[in-house]
Amino acid sequence: MREELLKGLTEDQIVKVRACVNRRDLLQLAKDEGVDLTEEQLEAVTGGCGTVEVPKCPRCLAEHPVDLGAGRYKCNNCQYEWTVDNLY
Repeated sequence: MREELLKGLTEDQIVKVRACVNRRDLLQLAKDEGVDLTEEQLEAVTGGCGTVEVPKCPRCLAEHPVDLGAGRYKCNNCQYEWTVDNLY
């Protein structure tokens, strides 16, 4: 994470930010902490798309898969693993 994006946060908040393992965690932390993200911060967190889209399982269409990182997911329902690249 670019250090300039951490400006204005308390030391406690910075520790919590660095403990986040994915974008969804980071956005939830910002919401919980009452931190309003700037447009630049929001784009950095969401990969520049302006929203965080959590994919559904392509096999059973269950929601809220486990984010394995690097665009990889695992379904909590049917245990199917996939990458976002495989969907397009």
